[in-house]
Amino acid sequence: MKLWLRMVGAALCVLTSALVTASAQTSSPLSERDAARAAEDYERYCALCHGPEREGYANDHAPSLKSGTLLFPGNRLFLFRSIAYGRPDTAMAAYREESGGPMSNREIFRMVDWLYAQEGVDPRYDEDGNDGQLPYIRIEGDVDLGRQVYARECASCHGASGEGGTGTALSNPVMLIFASDLFLKRTIEEGRENTPMLGFKDKLTPEEIDGVTAFLRSKAGGADLEQPGDKNPPTPDEYVINADGADPEFTLEDEIYISSEQLNQALEDKRRMVILDTRAASWWRMGHIEGAVPIPYYSDFDDIIDDLPRDVWIVGYCECPRALAAYTIRQLHDRGFEKTAVLWEGIQGWAGLGYPVILGRAEEQEAEEE
Repeated sequence: MKLWLRMVGAALCVLTSALVTASAQTSSPLSERDAARAAEDYERYCALCHGPEREGYANDHAPSLKSGTLLFPGNRLFLFRSIAYGRPDTAMAAYREESGGPMSNREIFRMVDWLYAQEGVDPRYDEDGNDGQLPYIRIEGDVDLGRQVYARECASCHGASGEGGTGTALSNPVMLIFASDLFLKRTIEEGRENTPMLGFKDKLTPEEIDGVTAFLRSKAGGADLEQPGDKNPPTPDEYVINADGADPEFTLEDEIYISSEQLNQALEDKRRMVILDTRAASWWRMGHIEGAVPIPYYSDFDDIIDDLPRDVWIVGYCECPRALAAYTIRQLHDRGFEKTAVLWEGIQGWAGLGYPVILGRAEEQEAEEE
């Protein structure tokens, strides 16, 4: 593929990504035709496990898809990601075409909107007409207290390490890096109606609920991680990871892309590189590949190039899964950076394949956005 065609393609993907994001916030009602197609897709792909009436627990402990604590305003994008990228180590497969599934992005969003419509819920606004988007606020709970409460109240269903059982796997990194703390807390408080998951707001103290939320968040890097991976964004002198290591031996596809397998192997081999998270900074706060530098695609690249080394491989990623990263990397390539690559699967694909992610700090995000 010629470079100019790829550049046009990346520009179109950036636009598409923006439209998809906007769609997540301004969903319109489904047409009768789209509703009928979504119902057919549900019957084909979902009913066997989630039940013909979305009641859940028909097979493989698949949860109810009727629950108001799941289908509430602001949670549309989380549901899309859960369907698109699945849940590693559970029966929930990835259904997005690019992950090997049968559904396009449009079909998955159509499915999500259909699920909301079946319960008469507008995914955009609450009952008072307020924007339902959940802010990305970190719940600052006592992890040790949460661990004790989890062992007492939750482990019998969700597993001692959150690996799942009769209840959902809660140490699943895909869920945890894309589910906000407020979503986790709300689920603990309210439970999931029409499921065995009971609400704990009248049984646990607010401190205990915050503690369990923080404990669950600490599992975002995997079941064996005991503490959250909070850290400040790297400073320029910290951009290069494994600074004393050798260069990665990447094999580029289409002169720009590498796979998650290649990147993970390079990290395991302690190869020196710079990893750029090209999404909006708030997404870096939610979850990122360890060592990644938040350099959003809308950055002024002429202002940042002096902070980036030209003799070290620079790998960019986003989550759409690669449009923003491809745009960013080409901006650097146009400015003379030759050792550059883009992660093909994006961070959602990376996490969906079971590779590790960690969290950023909420405090800096709040200050940055004020």
